[in-house]
Amino acid sequence: MNEEGQSLAPGEVGVDRLILHSFDKLRTGPASFIVCFALGAATVLGFSPFNLFPLPVLTLVALFWLCRVAATPRRAALAGFGFGLGLFCVGLAWLYISLHDFGGMPAPIAVLAVVLLCACMALYPAAAGWLATRLGATPLRFAVAAAAGWTIMEWLRSWVFTGFPWLNIGYSQVPWSPLAGFAPIGGVFAVSFAVALIAALIAVLPSLKKSSPRGAIAVVSLLAVALLAAWALKGIAFTAPAGAPVSVSLLQGNIPQEIKFVPGRIEQQLQTYLDLAAASKSRLIIMPESSIPLLKSQAPPEYLDLLRQRATALGGDMLVGVFDDADEGREIYNSVMSVGVSPTQVYRKVHLVPFGEFIPLKWLVGWVYDTMLNIPLSDQTPGARFQEPLKVAGERVAVDICYEDAFGEEVIRQLPEATLLVNVSNDAWFGERIAPWQHTQIAQMRALETGRYMLRATNTGVTSIIDESGRLVSHLPQLKTDALNGTAQGRTGATPFVLAGNGPIVGLCIVVLAALWLAKRRSPDSPFGDKSRDAT
Repeated sequence: MNEEGQSLAPGEVGVDRLILHSFDKLRTGPASFIVCFALGAATVLGFSPFNLFPLPVLTLVALFWLCRVAATPRRAALAGFGFGLGLFCVGLAWLYISLHDFGGMPAPIAVLAVVLLCACMALYPAAAGWLATRLGATPLRFAVAAAAGWTIMEWLRSWVFTGFPWLNIGYSQVPWSPLAGFAPIGGVFAVSFAVALIAALIAVLPSLKKSSPRGAIAVVSLLAVALLAAWALKGIAFTAPAGAPVSVSLLQGNIPQEIKFVPGRIEQQLQTYLDLAAASKSRLIIMPESSIPLLKSQAPPEYLDLLRQRATALGGDMLVGVFDDADEGREIYNSVMSVGVSPTQVYRKVHLVPFGEFIPLKWLVGWVYDTMLNIPLSDQTPGARFQEPLKVAGERVAVDICYEDAFGEEVIRQLPEATLLVNVSNDAWFGERIAPWQHTQIAQMRALETGRYMLRATNTGVTSIIDESGRLVSHLPQLKTDALNGTAQGRTGATPFVLAGNGPIVGLCIVVLAALWLAKRRSPDSPFGDKSRDAT
C-alpha cells in the first residue's frame, strides 16, 4: 500500500512507488491542478481550426497517468476537474462575446457566468477521473474504466439540462484521424471511446510492462489492431449515390449581429439576400438561419414572392430562415421555409438553446432578461419532435437549425429517408473566433456519421459544403458577403449509427462500468475481486 492506504497490484510496487515518491507534489499538491488545467487548455488545439488531432490523445494520456498515480479517487477527480476547467475555459471563451458584446450583460457578470458554466462542465471529466480510479484496481481495469467513464460522462453532458456536447473529444478526430473511421459505426461517442481507451492503455503501459510483460505486448498489439481497424473502416462506403448531383448556392449575407434586429436596418439585409439569390443559378438555394429577421406575418409578401419567382425560374427551390408565428404571434418558431416549384414546406427547430431561445425556470430567472440581457425572440416554442424531410430540388433534405447539429441522435430522426443534410446557422453571436470552426467540425462529424453531404449556410461563416466522408469540399471566408456555389450528391442507405444511434456504445460503457463495480464486490479470493482499494 501507499501512504494513504491505496494498494498496488503485484509487480507494480517498484516502478509505481518510485513514481509516487518522486512526484508526490505533482500528484497531491496545487501543481497537479495547474498541470491538469494546462493539459485541458492545450487540448483545444486538437479541435478545428487547429486540427492537431493527435494532441487530445497525448493530453489524455497525461491526465489518465496523473489519475492513476493519484493518492485517492478524490484527488483523481480533482485532476479531471482541472483538465475540464482548462478545456472549457479556453475552448468556450467565445461565450463571453455572446453574453457581453451582443447580449448586453455587464462584463464582470459575463465573465463570472462563463466561468461558472465551464466549472459545471468540468464536473463531468472530474467524475470520469473518480470512476477510473475507484474501479480500476489493476492497470487494465483502470484503462477500461477510464474509457467507459469518460465516454458515459460525455454522453450525459449531451442531454442533462437539455445538453451541451461542445468539445466532445471525438470531434477532434474528424476528418483526418484514422479514429474517425469509428464514427459511422457508433457516432461521436464511439470515437471518444476509442480516443480515451487508447490514451488510457498508453498511460498504464509502464506499470503493465513491469507487472506483466506479456500483457504489455498484448496491449501494444491491441492498439495497433484498433488503429488498423479504424483505418479500414474509413474505406467502407455505407451509403450510395442517389441520382445526379444537385447544384447548390449557399448564401452568406454577413450581417453584423448588432444590427440584425434593428428596425430601419432590416430592409438592407433583405436586399442583400435578394441580390445574392438573384445572382444564383443553382437548383437549390439555401439562406442562413433568420435570414429574414422578422416574424413570418411581418415579412413583406412581395419579398417572399420575389424569392419564389427566382427559385421557380431556376426550376428549383429556396430554403429561407424565418420566424414562423402561429396564433397571432403567441407561439414563435425558429423555422426554415421552402419556396419554389415544390409545395411550401416548413421545418421548425426542435432543440432550442436555453437562455437564448427559451427561458428555463422563467419564474426564477426571468428578471435577468429584463435587467441584464438584450436577446430578441428569446421565448420561442419548439417544433414537433419528428418532422419529415423537406422534398425540394429533387432531394429529401433533413434540416437542422444552428446548434441542433451538435446532437447526432436527433439529426438521424429524419434518416435514412433524407438524401442530404442541411444546417442553417447564425454564428455571428460568437464573432470571428474559433467557435464557427468548432461548429463546422461538429457538422463534419454529422456528415461522416450519416454518410450524407452536409450543406451549411451561415450568416457570417463558416458557410461550407461537406462531403459524406466529413471533408470540407469548399467554404467561404468568414465575414464575407458572398454565395458558395457548388454541387452536392444525394445519397441513400444507412450507416450502423443511423440504424442504432448511441444505444450500442452507451450500453457497452454502462455494462463495462457495472461489471467493474460488481468485480469490486466479489470476495478477495476471487481472481476478479479486489477489496483492498475500497478503503480509499
